[in-house]
Amino acid sequence: MVSIDDVHKSFGRNSVLSGVSMQVFSGEVACLIGPSGSGKSTLLRCINGLVSVDKGSINVEGIQVNSPHLDKLALRRKVGMVFQQYNLFPHWTVLQNVMMAPIHVLKEDRAQVEARARHLLKKVRLEGKENSHPGELSGGQQQRVAIARSLAMNPDIMLFDEVTAALDPETVKEVLSTIRELAEEGMTCVMVTHEMRFAREIADTIHFTDGGRIVESGSPVDFFKAPQNSRTRAFLEQVL
Repeated sequence: MVSIDDVHKSFGRNSVLSGVSMQVFSGEVACLIGPSGSGKSTLLRCINGLVSVDKGSINVEGIQVNSPHLDKLALRRKVGMVFQQYNLFPHWTVLQNVMMAPIHVLKEDRAQVEARARHLLKKVRLEGKENSHPGELSGGQQQRVAIARSLAMNPDIMLFDEVTAALDPETVKEVLSTIRELAEEGMTCVMVTHEMRFAREIADTIHFTDGGRIVESGSPVDFFKAPQNSRTRAFLEQVL
């Protein structure tokens, strides 16, 4: 579903991605882990067309993301993204936040969108919070609203960029449980995470990034129990 080939990206003189190649298959959960500044979040933004690439190619279900003629709306229909910050509209209710994009971007029927939004809020265990405002919710609840909002676009692929990094420990579990349920239902997911235990449990493939490159990839069992690269071993010794 996602094919990344020799992608490079620099911001000024700072090289962030230095020849990244990887593939993500239908129904797969791919976790990107590695030290801060190793290019993980930038790679997600390149997949979603939020950041342009300097060299290389990214193909998402037949859409050439690095094309100068990219249809961003078509890409948004296929790829949903949830960020570390919730980015909810504080003056709108939870229900309005979830309904916004399908109505205003996709021009879908309001009644159908509302029915879907209510279903999604129930799915992320926020039934009864439809008329609340973001400021009345905990951080974990706001992040689950952000997940429901992204799902309201009916994407084929979900990107999660350190979605628990801004949460207190008590609310991390509820967000991870929501993501786990999506993965179990077969949603294709690419995640940047520092939650090693969660990555071990949920991932089909782990990609370890360092210095703008994917240093090592493998199944969770192979990656955590028998890493092949010395840099990977050094990283895991620090975080496990």
